[in-house]
Amino acid sequence: MAPDTAVIVTAHNEADRLPATLQALAAAFPGARILVADDGSTDGTAAVAEAHGAEVVRSERNVGKGGAATLAAQRLLPLAHAPEPRPVILLCDGDLAASADALKLLVDHVRDGRADLAVAAFAARVGGGFGWALGFARWAIRRRCGYEAVAPISGQRALRAELLPAVVPFAARFGMEIGMTIDAVRAGFRVAEVELPLAHRATGKTLRGFLHRGRQLADFVAVYRQRRRADS
Repeated sequence: MAPDTAVIVTAHNEADRLPATLQALAAAFPGARILVADDGSTDGTAAVAEAHGAEVVRSERNVGKGGAATLAAQRLLPLAHAPEPRPVILLCDGDLAASADALKLLVDHVRDGRADLAVAAFAARVGGGFGWALGFARWAIRRRCGYEAVAPISGQRALRAELLPAVVPFAARFGMEIGMTIDAVRAGFRVAEVELPLAHRATGKTLRGFLHRGRQLADFVAVYRQRRRADS
């Protein structure tokens, strides 16, 4: 019997937290096909993924989150046309560690028919800056497709396999999630957000954190411009 869940784990230099993430996913989704989209890591992320039985889809250079995830998602595109019942596709970040087991609730939201694309909202916020990038992301999604997003840039997403062709290739780098939401809504799919007790490596109000959010914001602006309607 084919697995009822396929998982894409995006990772860049996550060798320290990835083992716990993969263990939690394996426990939550027994028999699932798990692919690790390794975005040119230099710390042994690929070796860790292979040691835990994951299928590694590796970019030899850093191409950004959207590019690495696209390489993995392309392997799953045939599932969009597979016989029913098709598996649910789960995307998540490699730094969730043990909290990844909560993603079962997200997958259930799609499998039960409550949404075509379910997005996890973190129950507790850790780290972050002043909210400028997040605020722009919400505005960009609302402006481009009318959807009011609470967690516009959450990388923890479950979707029906039929939705894959509408959102792949993903938008480049950190624009991936904004582009996915806009594309899904425009294609007529139902999007919902689910609050979950997740935890990840967060960036705070440090120079490194502000530089990270600056790169995010640049990618958000780029995907906003790319998703401009022909008649706007």
